[in-house]
Amino acid sequence: MPSGAADAGAEIDLSQAPLLTHLIELRRRLCYVLAFFLAAFAVSYVFAESIYGLLMQPLLRAFGEDSGRRMIYTGLHEAFFTYVKLALFAALFVSIPMLLNQVWKFLAPGLYTREKRSLRPLLFATPVLFTTGAAVAFYGVFPLAWRFFLSFETPGGAGALPIELEARVGEYLTLVIKLVLAFGVSFELPVAVLLFAKLGLLTADTLRAYRKHAIVLTFLAAGVITPPDVISQIALGVPLLLLYEASIRLVEWSQTAEERSRAEAAARGI
Repeated sequence: MPSGAADAGAEIDLSQAPLLTHLIELRRRLCYVLAFFLAAFAVSYVFAESIYGLLMQPLLRAFGEDSGRRMIYTGLHEAFFTYVKLALFAALFVSIPMLLNQVWKFLAPGLYTREKRSLRPLLFATPVLFTTGAAVAFYGVFPLAWRFFLSFETPGGAGALPIELEARVGEYLTLVIKLVLAFGVSFELPVAVLLFAKLGLLTADTLRAYRKHAIVLTFLAAGVITPPDVISQIALGVPLLLLYEASIRLVEWSQTAEERSRAEAAARGI
């Protein structure tokens, strides 16, 4: 074989080696996350009934402790698949910090010190904001929304039948998961905005200029992803607007800090 061809083959092998190493490292970290998720799913399924009982507390309080109400399921498989869905949701919820940690460990070696310092707060803020959004939904929105929906029950009377709610376990869990995810993801707004700002796609002035558009889009999105009641829409829309304003302040602070850092670096270079 000519020496030139051999050198070219060696260069290709050397260029592929780092990529192969990164792929192996990525696979290893994804296996960690998958193993943790499966373990969390198994534990969550064992305690699925207790977790479901916790999620029913807002509805139970809306009914009243001694109301004698019940939850129903209308298909033989509905209760089983409801518990499976609940276990998957719980496992995903507790696996998010593990996933973020592994993503950070995979990306960190390729980042500069300044980039690590600027991205590390976002890593910790992501699960905190998601959990905060879920807590707002569970402790703030659910009690108000459930009471609103129960207000449409009628006792009946002469010539009329009573209208009472008999909630299905599957439908109730689907609604709860939808709201928890909607609030959790929506509360990630500051992280997304700050990340776009660090990528140079957004500035504080841009956010201010589009504030009116943001108000309209916020309540439009709240109307789409929440149940059709004013309480849920306001409960999601108002915190989102507050987070939008907080995002403007965060972007301003980040831009000021970066400008100061560049000025100090330039001064040291002089």
